[in-house]
Amino acid sequence: MLERLRCVQLDPLDAIGQNADLVAIARVRGAARSDIHRALYPGHAFEHFAKERCLLPASAFPAYRDRAIETPWWRHSERMKKLDKGLVQDVLQEVEARGPISARALEHRGAVAPMDWAGWKGTSSATKLALEVLWTRCEVVVAGREGRDKLYDVPARALPDHHQADAPTDFASWALPERARAAGLLSRASGPWWSMLSEARTDKTVERLLAEGSIEAVSIEGVKRPYLGPAGFREWKIEKPDGVMRILGPLDPVLWDRALVRDLFGFDYVWEVYKPKAERKYGWYVCPLYHLGRLVGRIEAKVEATDTGSVLVVDRLWREPGASFDEDAFDDALERHAKACGASSIKRGRTARRR
Repeated sequence: MLERLRCVQLDPLDAIGQNADLVAIARVRGAARSDIHRALYPGHAFEHFAKERCLLPASAFPAYRDRAIETPWWRHSERMKKLDKGLVQDVLQEVEARGPISARALEHRGAVAPMDWAGWKGTSSATKLALEVLWTRCEVVVAGREGRDKLYDVPARALPDHHQADAPTDFASWALPERARAAGLLSRASGPWWSMLSEARTDKTVERLLAEGSIEAVSIEGVKRPYLGPAGFREWKIEKPDGVMRILGPLDPVLWDRALVRDLFGFDYVWEVYKPKAERKYGWYVCPLYHLGRLVGRIEAKVEATDTGSVLVVDRLWREPGASFDEDAFDDALERHAKACGASSIKRGRTARRR
């Protein structure tokens, strides 16, 4: 799955599984919550920035390893002003000696003034800030999970088949076709899908890669925005819809470009998790429903723990106006998702009941 998608966006919010869980459950039959991390760590994947923070195939590590020396997009130089170089080296040596290890298990090395991210405060732990620096520079990688904690290790152990492999000579020339494949169709307009590649969007990189045939120009009938597609995508074998209704995570690759979703599916989707409650049209953590090539509705749900086991609570269902909604397929989708989340029962609110 990861080799095909090229990257899966990560997000820690967990209503009915984290976003990476939802991406896997929607595509891999029988996948369950946390399976994606258990299957890929260590050895097959690492985390870094693509379209925001993502899970990436291990084969991409050499490109990031050589690129990560710069990292202006993560305020690396500002972080280093808060840290002694010797302290950063000490943390690296501790991970080498004790990894895989969580941040909280590392030795405490005092406090630092936290980074300010538009009102959100970063860590005040010198050790954790040093770990962030090392992770950004690809000197350590995420090698597993233990509950909610990430486990860090050095690439030589975590990615033994890739840590010393040759890197592409030009990061943008390698990364832009990767991004086009991950997005499916990559809008040439600016947006978060150009994260880390904004310079390549405006310099001559796109035109050069088009001329080389590494990517293709794409236009959609009735749509003004031009797009880029992966090389040869028109010849890809397209499987027929299998009749399974899928619950999509809010950051699923299908949903990255909201304008494209609106143009292709006639479905207006906004993730309202950061909106004040009074300004939300739907809800806090709302997931679209994909069925037979269309987006046919959306749900707001959560997994609740009770004395008798976990319950998948479907608070609200919105059936998309004008779309055919298969009640049996929706029942099956909830059953599968409850099982994937370890829930022993399903509770449906008034609007989520069968019609």
